[in-house]
Amino acid sequence: MTTKRAQPDACSLLDADHRNVKKMFAAYEELTNSRAASARDKRRDLAMQICMELTVHAQIEEEIFYPAARAAIKETDLLDEAEVEHAGAKDLIAQIQEAGEVDDMFDAKVKVLGEYIDHHVKEERNELFPKARAARKLDLVAMRDELAARKEELMAEMSVMA
Repeated sequence: MTTKRAQPDACSLLDADHRNVKKMFAAYEELTNSRAASARDKRRDLAMQICMELTVHAQIEEEIFYPAARAAIKETDLLDEAEVEHAGAKDLIAQIQEAGEVDDMFDAKVKVLGEYIDHHVKEERNELFPKARAARKLDLVAMRDELAARKEELMAEMSVMA
């Protein structure tokens, strides 16, 4: 017998994004320890990729996942916190994208962004996703397809702008 939870759902897709970006932050951290001359350019490129991934991820959460969860879950304080965390992350993302030089301050901003995201991911994974999965009004399997389609659309738009 297959349970509804066994199927990949919206939470699975969002969590895959979380794992992907965590790997990018780890790769960035490794590059900060490199003495190679090319490391500075690689850090900038990787930081820009992280920013793009997080921007798209936040947008699909805000457009699709959060409104649906807000309608289906009684306690919305987690969603309020998530939106405030997104605002803080977006501010750091803007600072990173506008930075002229890849220096210690740039590295510090990327590191703090990673810490913000770690905290945000833990709350979503441990608190918000279980509540969303328990909500009967949410069809998270159908929402997964909607999130994936919107993510693909946004990534294509960002690739054109880059």
